[in-house]
Amino acid sequence: MDATIAADRVRLKRAYEPPSAGDGTRILVDRLWPRGVSKADARLDDWMKDVAPSTELRKWFGHDPAKWEEFRRRYRDELASHADDIERLRALAAKGALTLVYSAHDEAHNDAVVLREVLLG
Repeated sequence: MDATIAADRVRLKRAYEPPSAGDGTRILVDRLWPRGVSKADARLDDWMKDVAPSTELRKWFGHDPAKWEEFRRRYRDELASHADDIERLRALAAKGALTLVYSAHDEAHNDAVVLREVLLG
């Protein structure tokens, strides 16, 4: 799919925020399930663990903003091997709102931010 996705089609939301009607398709993009969130409360359409950073990369990063640029580079490299998953997410965004759900506390430095950048091209 070569079509550009409009930026407002791909949203980010913490797993601890309540779902809303405007979320559209809700996809959890973390490798680990968010602590203290029930499946019913999460109201997810899918959980795509494979697009999450590898365990090794996640542990190396440790949500340290000083490692952010290198994390972004390494995570983009990992995502290159998940082209089918990326295309699936782009197809969902082309149909309507897509919300990437994540559990990190830092809303500016997390894997969902990088994944959104990749999806938007």
